[in-house]
Amino acid sequence: MSVRLEREEPLALLVLDRPERLNALDTGSLRTLLAAIRELAADERIRVVILTGAGDRAFAAGADIGEMVEKSPAEALAFAELGQAVCRAIEEAPQPYIAAVNGYALGGGCELALACDIRLASERAVFAQPEVTLGIPPGWGGSQRLPRVVPPGIAGELLYTGRRVGAQEALRIGLVNAVYPAEELLERARELARQIAANGPIAVRLTKAAVRFGLEHGLEAGLAYERQLFAHAFTTGDQREGMRAFLEKRRPTFLGR
Repeated sequence: MSVRLEREEPLALLVLDRPERLNALDTGSLRTLLAAIRELAADERIRVVILTGAGDRAFAAGADIGEMVEKSPAEALAFAELGQAVCRAIEEAPQPYIAAVNGYALGGGCELALACDIRLASERAVFAQPEVTLGIPPGWGGSQRLPRVVPPGIAGELLYTGRRVGAQEALRIGLVNAVYPAEELLERARELARQIAANGPIAVRLTKAAVRFGLEHGLEAGLAYERQLFAHAFTTGDQREGMRAFLEKRRPTFLGR
């Protein structure tokens, strides 16, 4: 199986599982990953998802070049559409996604990480969008998401040169939130995921929706959408429980309804 799904409710772990190929992403693994993301999106018991790679060498070393090399333009378009659908499904999933980048995140692997809400890296993580060195532009969203995550000038340099970025530089430019020793990375990701999952699940999902909407539609539209979601939260039991718990100086018990 090229993708492994492990449930640790209220968390889930999605593992890219082709370590012998540095977790390179081919058509089959992309389809399996897309199905898993959609399955989790429909599961209200899962509040946060961690995405990582099997082994200690790679998160994902990119799209499978052996599969791509002889593709026709039509086949390349279909492959790009599939890769973009996976990244879009991560963005549109109700749960926050944490990328735990434990090695190479190159090309399509970097694009998967960029689609996640939060990126954590091990000390040996390496990021790059090296597509131009192969005679192609990014195809799964790197040209659009990287300039939205790091300053556009830095994004342009990385996109136009294909230069690799180590973990500490990735932290400095804002590509990742934090860097940890490799042996601590997954547990640190779990700690962060549990912190998120302890909050009101409806509130977290509405907040993710508001952030994504504002990034895509601009400030004024985002503010209007935020107001609607804020008002909607007052139809839920979680809102009453959270505020009553605050007033009563106790921990809230959120039920997600």
